[in-house]
Amino acid sequence: MVKTQLSSRPEMDLHSGPSARVLIIEAPYYKEITDELGQGAMAVLDEAQTSYDWIAVPGALEIPQAFAQAVAAGLFGEGEKSVYAGVVVLGCVIRGETSHYDIVCNNTNHWLMETAIRNTIPLGNGVLTVDTEAQAFARARGGADGKGGDAARACLRLIRIGRRLGQRTS
Repeated sequence: MVKTQLSSRPEMDLHSGPSARVLIIEAPYYKEITDELGQGAMAVLDEAQTSYDWIAVPGALEIPQAFAQAVAAGLFGEGEKSVYAGVVVLGCVIRGETSHYDIVCNNTNHWLMETAIRNTIPLGNGVLTVDTEAQAFARARGGADGKGGDAARACLRLIRIGRRLGQRTS
């Protein structure tokens, strides 16, 4: 069995190409936190010369719904209306005193992954699930090195991997 790598330096394999466009879906319920996440995501996408569009939804549970609407509209993939090569999602869920936190976290993440996998769409997940606001800020801050930057890098990397795998003939 021969093992081959798609890239010899994965950390350098972020440029998704000039035609790539990414959809960012943000739930600015905790606006100061998602502003930090957004700054990190934009820094990474700008550095990779990847264009993006940004939409906002009321809360984390609405992120997968907006993603599914974009998929249903044919905005991802190879179709005539296709616009986006991937999606970056940004938001924050902070644990409260009820089980609502678990419901929001579990359903948001489940339906994001379900939609991404079912439709083979690169997804960078920057929805923080934390116990405190301090934890959220610690993860969101840092610009390109924060979790928003991580989500954008994940999306770009998956776009690149998908393109490389699609080019392979054996």
